[in-house]
Amino acid sequence: MFGKDSDLNPLESRKRLLIAESELNRTRLVTDMTALVGDARALVDRANSFVPIASSAAALVAGLSALQGGQAAVNGNGKPSWLPAILRSAGLVSTVWLAFRSRIQRSKEK
Repeated sequence: MFGKDSDLNPLESRKRLLIAESELNRTRLVTDMTALVGDARALVDRANSFVPIASSAAALVAGLSALQGGQAAVNGNGKPSWLPAILRSAGLVSTVWLAFRSRIQRSKEK
């Protein structure tokens, strides 16, 4: 094909060139997607390594919230402090997180 005179018109040669380019792009896309999946798995593994730390922190925040006991702290300006609201929110988030995590673990066991 390369050494011979071909009877291809410019449109046919352009068409073959585009087909070859498409095949290269498909191959590159498959390679990129494989790398992306590998990176996503590594990210999930890294995030899963933080689960025990997050769980402990959530339990600590929930304990601090329980110790705070709903008392409205007032700072020097006479305005209520944000700390009790933050602790209550963190306690709620920790409760939801622990329930969600236990549901995920139960679904993985099945």
